[in-house]
Amino acid sequence: MKNITSEMLTMLHQEHIAAHMKKQSAEKQIELVEQINGLDLSVLNNVDASEIRGKIEPISATTLSEIENNREKFTQTGLNAIREGKVGAVLLAGGQGSRLGFDHPKGMFNIGVDRRLYIFECLINNLLDVTRAAGAYIPLFIMTSADNNMETRNFFEENDYFGYSPENVWFFVQEQLPVVDKNGKLMISEHGTVLTAPNGNGGWYDSMAKTGMLRVVQNAKIEWLNVFAVDNVLQRMADPCFVGAVIESGKVSGAKVVAKAAPEEKVGVLCLEDGKPSIVEYYEMSEDMLYQREADGTLSYNYGVILNYLFRVDKLNSTLSVKLPLHRAFKKIKYMDEKGAVVVPDEPNAYKFETLVLDMVKLQDNCLAYEVDRSKEFAPVKNKTGVDSVDTAQELLRANGIEL
Repeated sequence: MKNITSEMLTMLHQEHIAAHMKKQSAEKQIELVEQINGLDLSVLNNVDASEIRGKIEPISATTLSEIENNREKFTQTGLNAIREGKVGAVLLAGGQGSRLGFDHPKGMFNIGVDRRLYIFECLINNLLDVTRAAGAYIPLFIMTSADNNMETRNFFEENDYFGYSPENVWFFVQEQLPVVDKNGKLMISEHGTVLTAPNGNGGWYDSMAKTGMLRVVQNAKIEWLNVFAVDNVLQRMADPCFVGAVIESGKVSGAKVVAKAAPEEKVGVLCLEDGKPSIVEYYEMSEDMLYQREADGTLSYNYGVILNYLFRVDKLNSTLSVKLPLHRAFKKIKYMDEKGAVVVPDEPNAYKFETLVLDMVKLQDNCLAYEVDRSKEFAPVKNKTGVDSVDTAQELLRANGIEL
């Protein structure tokens, strides 16, 4: 078994890993062989080639005014679906708070000032608003990573799930992918194993399938899953009006979007690509696309996504056989060098491979763009200071009547 793995590593030009294995104890060698056999080494063939895009066109949205005119109908449809157990929520919480100077799961970060108010707590409070309105709990699936799983689970237990029902919460761990250096070589972690990192937010449904969570979905007869990110403290999940609007539209998916603050805002925009829903990143947009306007003066590419999507489960199932594209991210990653010393780099030194939720949107037949008021539903916490920071999120929380 060891020889087969060594030969495979040599064929993949990863002889340094084979050499590292030979220095280990028999027990450690078995651990490494088992780990390597379980890794997706196809990432080593990923050269991050530029994606060839199809024909990009603007997409129309259900605007704030249209939603307001139909709020009662949409909300009632959504509440009925929730009461019938047809709606589940998926919280993507695999990330750490490193960029906030916080060496713990990002959801554990205290966003409060005069009192403790954790990011997880903000999200659960918002979900509790829906359970009170519907008179029913929404099944909540929380995706963690190998690095933060136990800490996240313990945190929820220590805080009594912030008032949510533990019987309606399931944790699952997202898959890991190997990390490579600038030369495409696998790296060694400080624990002596092959260095890996979470496979990005696009792997959530595949990870649900591989961890048995889809059996829970199927047994509960959940028809819709609302997936959302941990780092938006104003995120409204399982929003009855949003759920109802998507159901009433007859579409198979929906995306909450915000009108761009400016043409140059660095946000991915929902659009059509070859007639199907897609997302074009700000750096992919030409000058013409950035400033193009409709007859009424609004930007043609006006609706930025906030990572809050609703997917129909039966359509998601058909995506499990599709291998999502991998995106490379150049990061600062701690590793162990050939001499056994742990290195903490000052500059980006390695590539992580990630799948993205936006690529799942492209697999849908259609998608309802559902506009929300960014001042009420978009307070990202990505940086310690400056744009989309702790400071700006606190300001928005206060503006929405949340005591800090």
